[in-house]
Amino acid sequence: MVGKQANTELIVPIERIESQICFIRGEKVMLDADLAKLYQVETKALNRAVKRNRERFPEDFLFQLTPQEFENLRYQSDTSSSEYGGRRYLPFVFTELGVAMLSSVLSSQRAVQMNILIMRAFVKIMRAFVKLRDLISSHKDLAARMEKLELSQDQHVSVINLLAEDIENLKLLPPEQSRKRIGFVANSAVEV
Repeated sequence: MVGKQANTELIVPIERIESQICFIRGEKVMLDADLAKLYQVETKALNRAVKRNRERFPEDFLFQLTPQEFENLRYQSDTSSSEYGGRRYLPFVFTELGVAMLSSVLSSQRAVQMNILIMRAFVKIMRAFVKLRDLISSHKDLAARMEKLELSQDQHVSVINLLAEDIENLKLLPPEQSRKRIGFVANSAVEV
């Protein structure tokens, strides 16, 4: 019974994990603080374990945010300063590979189970991007037609604008005075 109870504590909705995956420097990453919460350890304990095993985390596994990236991330995710505030250093972020490597550094049952869930979330997001890319590439001809239509519409608008200007200019010209006709009128009545 104790085993089942422990497993229910491990269950975290995949949507929650997906919402914590960000895009920084063209990579899907997770913040050290978010991972620490999922693993139920302190952020500094997680980072200490990584520092003790630094050779397992090259730059494509883990990197530290710049001040600008951290500020952008806070605004982008509507994160209050209190959630990540009080830190003495900029946060580390783990790429998909770094998250996978964490399971070898954090060997608890929770870490193993959370890594499985996190990897599933990364895969789900990757599949969504692949579908989007395929959709876009399959409709390149449609995009080309739309661009051509936009160009022709722009041309039509410029012609219509020129016509409107010409009409306005005609309104500004004084009307021509009527001239007397010269010549013979056929059915004119003459009095004798």
